[in-house]
Amino acid sequence: MRKVSVIGVGLTKFGEHWEKSFRELAVEAGARALADARLEGGKIQALFGASMSSGRLVGQEHVGALLVDQLGLTPIPAIRCEAACASGGVAMRAAWFAVASGAYDIVAVGGIEKMTDVSTEDVATALGGAGDQEWELFNGATFPSIYALMARRHMHDYGTTEEQMASVAVKNHANAAKNPYAQYQKEITLEQALKAPLVSSPLKLFDCSPITDGAAVAILAAHEVANIYCEQPIEIAASAQASDTLALASRASLTEMRATKIAAKEAFKQAGLEPKNIDLAEVHDCFTIGEIMAIEDLGFFEKGQGGPATEAGRTALGAEISVNTSGGLKGKGHPVGATGIAQICEIVAQLRGQAGARQLHGAEVGLTHNVGGSGGTAVVHILKKT
Repeated sequence: MRKVSVIGVGLTKFGEHWEKSFRELAVEAGARALADARLEGGKIQALFGASMSSGRLVGQEHVGALLVDQLGLTPIPAIRCEAACASGGVAMRAAWFAVASGAYDIVAVGGIEKMTDVSTEDVATALGGAGDQEWELFNGATFPSIYALMARRHMHDYGTTEEQMASVAVKNHANAAKNPYAQYQKEITLEQALKAPLVSSPLKLFDCSPITDGAAVAILAAHEVANIYCEQPIEIAASAQASDTLALASRASLTEMRATKIAAKEAFKQAGLEPKNIDLAEVHDCFTIGEIMAIEDLGFFEKGQGGPATEAGRTALGAEISVNTSGGLKGKGHPVGATGIAQICEIVAQLRGQAGARQLHGAEVGLTHNVGGSGGTAVVHILKKT
């Protein structure tokens, strides 16, 4: 297997894009990634695209062909990847394999979702398909209620508090306020988070990620050719994926994501690193309890200590480990197909020293953690400066 590096990244601003179409968002992010890589489109040999629910949300299927067409990259192969909210991470892993195997030298990988053109109810139904539709969604269990069940059990078993979950939101909004691409660029207080309306007890409005439009693209290249195009290629030191039962009720534990633990263990083995070697992590905080469980399952803190660690500031920018410097899904936004690629974009910006006001000084190694559904799929990537 060859070494693979990221040589270019590009994002749209995340938010509500009433004036832009699905394809326009993809082209904007793709053009920025190509410019960042100082690369002409003709050098791209394959395209991997991620979108969870474009058929339901904007009526567009055959997304791979649309993207390769609109980006002016025909006739190269174009493959769509779907794994619910982990679609971007899975596409990234597929693109990494394509280059690492020697099949291609340079590929593009992108994610996109346009979610605000339909009603909130329609979005909730589409997202509910990321879980077990027959056993969960059909019986009224949407994702806020699924994650609320996890939160309740975590509170029961480990004493996790609503204040600790709210602390995740406060931290991530503070980071998002420094991110020009974020949907919400405004800080919130702990009191605001705690007094927000209930969505599914104990989760309140600020415990939940928003409905978002956006796109993200990364350009990957074989390590031996990366320096031809890029002054600061960022190596993908590990790529790992694991699965768990689709339905929450079928799992042995409600307070951990087994797929995250297995993918993380494999990623650290590939990279020859340990959790203590990670400077920053972009984790899947679709709900604040999700970040708390993630930092435990990834090995940054013992099980049950994710809440107290967050409340104590140990995951803040520049602290023991900087978690979700972009603002995370909670503050930056969560256009589901784009999220996994946007996480890569943030780590690349940080390791290059290009993250502006939210820059973590001295960052050398970063990790991304992308989850599909309530943990049916988990993808972990580790990136490092070369």
